[in-house]
Amino acid sequence: MNPRFRIEAVDGAARVGRLSTAHGEFETPAFMPVGTYGTVKAMTPEELRALGAEIILGNTFHLLLRPGPRVIAAHGGLHGFMHWQGPILTDSGGFQVFSLKSLRRIGEQGVQFRSPVDGRAIELTPEEAMDTQLALRSDIAMALDDCTAHPATESEARASMERSMRWAQRSHRHYYRGSSSPPGGLFGIVQGGMHASLRSASLEALLRLDWPGLAIGGLAVGETEAERTNILEGLVPLMPPALPRYLMGVGRPEDIVVAVQRGVDLFDCVMPTRHARNGHLFTARGVINIRNSSHQEDLGPIDPTCSCYTCRHYSRAYLRHLDRCHEILGSRLNTIHNLHFYLQLMVALRAAIRSGGLAAWAGRFLAGRSTGDAVA
Repeated sequence: MNPRFRIEAVDGAARVGRLSTAHGEFETPAFMPVGTYGTVKAMTPEELRALGAEIILGNTFHLLLRPGPRVIAAHGGLHGFMHWQGPILTDSGGFQVFSLKSLRRIGEQGVQFRSPVDGRAIELTPEEAMDTQLALRSDIAMALDDCTAHPATESEARASMERSMRWAQRSHRHYYRGSSSPPGGLFGIVQGGMHASLRSASLEALLRLDWPGLAIGGLAVGETEAERTNILEGLVPLMPPALPRYLMGVGRPEDIVVAVQRGVDLFDCVMPTRHARNGHLFTARGVINIRNSSHQEDLGPIDPTCSCYTCRHYSRAYLRHLDRCHEILGSRLNTIHNLHFYLQLMVALRAAIRSGGLAAWAGRFLAGRSTGDAVA
């Protein structure tokens, strides 16, 4: 079932929408908690739902390596395998292959690499990436792309982008092949590095095919905030307004707010869960490091303005104690808090757009974080 998108409210370039899939619908702008191995680390599906998560992300690359698509298909797909019955988006594995660096070789057919799990030789082609995602039965699948390195010259970025566009055509043809309907829909990915002309050329190439949504890839790879914003301001107005827009891997709260203001609808990042396991906790005024000695006898919550389970029941002193003792509960409580922060951020963004007050709300939010960005 191809996802269907409808816009319900706009405020400037920002919009509130609703994306319908075979496993239900969800509101946008939306943040997708990342379930790399078929689990959002430390969280049960019921806990994710209680926090307000409506869609999660699964990682094709890692699930291809372990346990493999055949095991997951035997469970009826990733939904049954991990006991999550809401929408799932799966990435194509392109970014993870890009991250392997010395272990992979990119060619026209696809990417050859050594498994970081057991060292066996694997080739990931657009067709293999589609077959794996079809076996996972995700609601939104992603075309395989060549994630452009940063920095990249214009010629390097052009070669990478044009390869991604050829792979996008192959991905689209393979995903939608035959007479049977796929379980979800396939999004194309705009590439082109930091070069505006290449970004527009990539978008033009993608629009020769029919996609239920489009993603912006190749960001959050080391570029400056100004570079990222320039790409968004030049690219997003060219993207069809009727399609959802997904900014891949960009996850600082302030970056999400800036991107929503420019018309982006979907986000994912490991930041809230990874930071939680490292003792870095998000608050309205910035990030605190629960490992710092200043919290050793602090009886207050992480954030007195937060209503999450962790902040309602536990002190900073207790969370620091759990962390220092390497107790699993500490990671769980930290994760509950960070995911609550991110998901409530999306609730607040949607409310601000619906009320027509996004600019003022974003100004207050960004100003408040600018006074507390340093980890304390």
